[in-house]
Amino acid sequence: MANRTSTQNLRKRVRYHFRGNAAGSTLRLTLGCLLGLELRRVGSGKRMTFGKAGEAALSQWIAENARVCWIEHDEPWTMESELISQLDLPLNLDQNRRNAFHGRLKELRAQARQRARELSISA
Repeated sequence: MANRTSTQNLRKRVRYHFRGNAAGSTLRLTLGCLLGLELRRVGSGKRMTFGKAGEAALSQWIAENARVCWIEHDEPWTMESELISQLDLPLNLDQNRRNAFHGRLKELRAQARQRARELSISA
């Protein structure tokens, strides 16, 4: 969106979704929650990830099941809102409250975060 700036290019963003962790990728957080991976607090306890094994399993699942494609556009932020409003994108929470899965997905993520807060901090 026009008022949101990113210091990352598309390549870096896609790479992080494929190989990063749930603390830095809302896509990874969503997929991990849907796959039933255990979210844990790590480090100082403020960040939440699926731990080394869980993140590795998630990366493997993404490698086997996800595909990425894109088109070039001078102002991609102008397309984002339009595409979200026109397509059924159940994993996208931002600007997508009308989607029938929105409430359930928010609930799943909130439950995973709450469970993580109740567990000890993972190494």
